[in-house]
Amino acid sequence: MAATVIRTTYALDEETVRRLDGLARHWNVSKSEALRRAIRAADADPTVPNDRLKALDELQASMGLTRGRARAWVRDVRAERRRGTERRLAKR
Repeated sequence: MAATVIRTTYALDEETVRRLDGLARHWNVSKSEALRRAIRAADADPTVPNDRLKALDELQASMGLTRGRARAWVRDVRAERRRGTERRLAKR
Protein backbone atom coordinates (compact mmCIF):
# COMPACT_ATOMS: atom_id res chain seq x y z
CA MET A 1 0.00 0.00 0.00
CA ALA A 2 1.40 3.40 -0.97
CA ALA A 3 2.04 6.01 1.71
CA THR A 4 0.02 9.20 1.59
CA VAL A 5 2.17 12.14 0.55
CA ILE A 6 1.19 15.75 1.07
CA ARG A 7 3.23 18.25 -0.88
CA THR A 8 3.70 21.64 0.70
CA THR A 9 5.90 24.71 0.48
CA TYR A 10 7.85 26.40 3.27
CA ALA A 11 10.07 29.46 3.31
CA LEU A 12 13.42 28.69 4.96
CA ASP A 13 16.37 30.97 5.57
CA GLU A 14 19.68 30.22 3.84
CA GLU A 15 21.35 28.82 6.97
CA THR A 16 18.50 26.34 7.55
CA VAL A 17 18.61 25.20 3.92
CA ARG A 18 22.39 24.77 4.13
CA ARG A 19 22.04 22.69 7.28
CA LEU A 20 19.23 20.62 5.76
CA ASP A 21 21.39 19.95 2.70
CA GLY A 22 24.24 18.90 4.98
CA LEU A 23 22.03 16.52 6.94
CA ALA A 24 20.66 14.99 3.75
CA ARG A 25 24.19 14.41 2.42
CA HIS A 26 25.41 13.05 5.76
CA TRP A 27 22.50 10.59 6.01
CA ASN A 28 22.56 9.90 2.26
CA VAL A 29 18.84 10.63 1.94
CA SER A 30 16.66 13.19 0.22
CA LYS A 31 16.09 16.59 1.80
CA SER A 32 12.48 15.58 2.40
CA GLU A 33 13.58 12.50 4.35
CA ALA A 34 16.14 14.54 6.30
CA LEU A 35 13.41 17.01 7.22
CA ARG A 36 11.07 14.17 8.28
CA ARG A 37 13.82 12.69 10.49
CA ALA A 38 14.60 16.06 12.05
CA ILE A 39 10.93 16.68 12.82
CA ARG A 40 10.52 13.21 14.34
CA ALA A 41 13.60 13.75 16.50
CA ALA A 42 12.39 17.17 17.64
CA ASP A 43 8.95 15.75 18.38
CA ALA A 44 10.29 12.86 20.47
CA ASP A 45 9.15 12.82 24.10
CA PRO A 46 12.04 14.44 26.03
CA THR A 47 11.07 12.49 29.16
CA VAL A 48 11.81 9.16 27.42
CA PRO A 49 15.57 8.59 27.12
CA ASN A 50 16.70 7.46 23.72
CA ASP A 51 18.02 3.92 23.43
CA ARG A 52 21.67 4.93 23.11
CA LEU A 53 21.63 7.10 26.21
CA LYS A 54 19.74 4.40 28.10
CA ALA A 55 22.39 1.84 27.07
CA LEU A 56 25.17 4.18 28.24
CA ASP A 57 23.40 4.76 31.55
CA GLU A 58 23.02 1.00 32.04
CA LEU A 59 26.69 0.39 31.20
CA GLN A 60 27.85 3.05 33.62
CA ALA A 61 25.56 1.68 36.34
CA SER A 62 26.86 -1.86 35.77
CA MET A 63 30.42 -0.62 36.23
CA GLY A 64 29.61 1.22 39.42
CA LEU A 65 30.87 4.41 37.79
CA THR A 66 30.78 7.34 40.17
CA ARG A 67 31.83 10.94 39.60
CA GLY A 68 34.98 10.33 41.61
CA ARG A 69 35.93 7.23 39.64
CA ALA A 70 35.18 9.01 36.37
CA ARG A 71 37.40 11.95 37.36
CA ALA A 72 40.19 9.56 38.37
CA TRP A 73 39.90 7.78 35.02
CA VAL A 74 40.10 11.09 33.13
CA ARG A 75 43.13 12.11 35.20
CA ASP A 76 44.87 8.78 34.49
CA VAL A 77 44.14 8.94 30.76
CA ARG A 78 45.45 12.50 30.51
CA ALA A 79 48.64 11.52 32.35
CA GLU A 80 49.12 8.53 30.06
CA ARG A 81 48.65 10.69 26.98
CA ARG A 82 51.19 13.20 28.29
CA ARG A 83 53.72 10.39 28.85
CA GLY A 84 53.11 9.11 25.30
CA THR A 85 53.66 12.59 23.90
CA GLU A 86 56.85 13.00 25.93
CA ARG A 87 58.19 9.64 24.65
CA ARG A 88 57.33 10.55 21.07
CA LEU A 89 59.02 13.94 21.36
CA ALA A 90 62.11 12.39 23.02
CA LYS A 91 62.59 10.11 19.99
CA ARG A 92 63.00 13.07 17.66
